[in-house]
Amino acid sequence: MIKNTGHRKLGKTGSHKKAMLNNMATSIILHEEIETTVQKAKELRRVVDGLITLAKDGQHLRVKDTLKDKAAFKKLFEVLAGRYSSRPGGFTRIYRAGRRQGDNAEVAIVKLVE
Repeated sequence: MIKNTGHRKLGKTGSHKKAMLNNMATSIILHEEIETTVQKAKELRRVVDGLITLAKDGQHLRVKDTLKDKAAFKKLFEVLAGRYSSRPGGFTRIYRAGRRQGDNAEVAIVKLVE
């Protein structure tokens, strides 16, 4: 019996999807806003919210596997963990931004909430 795996495949292999989401998570931590497709944004939300929750708990080793950039790692623990210390969850917000010109894909803007 085939069951739902609980995540989107996004047309990529597992290692490619993991690398893509790690790179996007690094970008959203550094810039606090990125533009991507809606499906990728929904998957990215799971990754970023998990990283911020781990940072709030002070679990450096589990975050180190995902974030390879030292500046993003430092910002996550010094700035974002303090900013969201009293917030129980929901650290990102997805805004739909229309359709992309080239392939008509639905585009979204992913932001960290204030």
